[in-house]
Amino acid sequence: MVRWRAGVVAALRRRWTGAVELDVELTDGTSMRALAYPELVGEPEPGDRVLLNAGALLMRLGTGGYALVVAVPDRLPPDPPQALDSRDAGHLVKARYTPLQPILLGVDEEASPYREVLAAAEDLGGLPVVTADLHSALPAILAGIRADAPHARVAYLLTDGGALPAWFSRTLAGLRDELVGTISVGQAFGGDLEASTLHSGLLAARYVLHADVAVVAQGPGNLGTGTRWGFSGVAVGEAVNAIAALGGRPIGSLRISDADPRPRHRGVSHHSLTSYGRVALARADLVVPDGLDPTLTAEVDAALAPLADRHTLVRVDDAGLDAALRRSPVPLSTMGRGLDADHAYFLAAAAAGRYAARLTSTTPPPPAAP
Repeated sequence: MVRWRAGVVAALRRRWTGAVELDVELTDGTSMRALAYPELVGEPEPGDRVLLNAGALLMRLGTGGYALVVAVPDRLPPDPPQALDSRDAGHLVKARYTPLQPILLGVDEEASPYREVLAAAEDLGGLPVVTADLHSALPAILAGIRADAPHARVAYLLTDGGALPAWFSRTLAGLRDELVGTISVGQAFGGDLEASTLHSGLLAARYVLHADVAVVAQGPGNLGTGTRWGFSGVAVGEAVNAIAALGGRPIGSLRISDADPRPRHRGVSHHSLTSYGRVALARADLVVPDGLDPTLTAEVDAALAPLADRHTLVRVDDAGLDAALRRSPVPLSTMGRGLDADHAYFLAAAAAGRYAARLTSTTPPPPAAP
């Protein structure tokens, strides 16, 4: 459960959209690096007393090396300016029934200016949607899109398998100028738009953000137990089903690697094989780049052969993709490995982005809002 710590803010460190790093001196004389979300707990300042949830940090889990600020108890933030005794400012409750549950305006609820258009929306009209099981694929997918469609409008849907606050992701903060918007779905929050489900989030990407391409992936800090089914990214298969149910074009970004030290993730990761081979009931386009090492290509082909009847396997040329990846406005890193250390992983994600970009020319624009 929660491992509480109390301390005093010694210094403020880096800051990015929605988050600020702190050095905190604890009551026992030790120190911790902590992360605060000002929209939840207010703006901490040096000298403030803070309460921390330090459990994941002490266990060395995937929290980016942070304790998390739960409260600045001696200087609470003011109430939001909107009246909280009505639903005029929204009534979506996320991170529900946890102590820090935020109440937000849902993109399709009654008080939303987009209520009418989304209430009438039923179909994505063939919108290409790239699905990935790791947050680290997002900038590589975007690099692949930009290689062929530099002006495409790209929306990102943050699912709730990893970090719930969009603010946790420095990658996402660095990509703000590359995206027409982020939609946080399910229990995730902190995006430009809030949606209660992936389905409503996809419709918002199409009819509110007018995206040409969408990307669906969980936030950083995914949950995994090392088993076939115990991984939050398995929900990628459910995303394929949602996209297809709404008339979109699901495009699978495969997790491919010849650098991961774990055998279950070499070639095509068992997580991709489970998500697309067992969970996804609808057909998707699974993308493989042409430029893989021949030995790795043989491994990938053998792993994907059983999926050929369920999905369409697509080969995409990789010309120019390495250069596009190196132009990424944010660092590329997966499981601590950068572009050169795990080139196949990022190349596969970029190839999925390129394929999606090439489909935009065949996707009709959404109708004008009423």
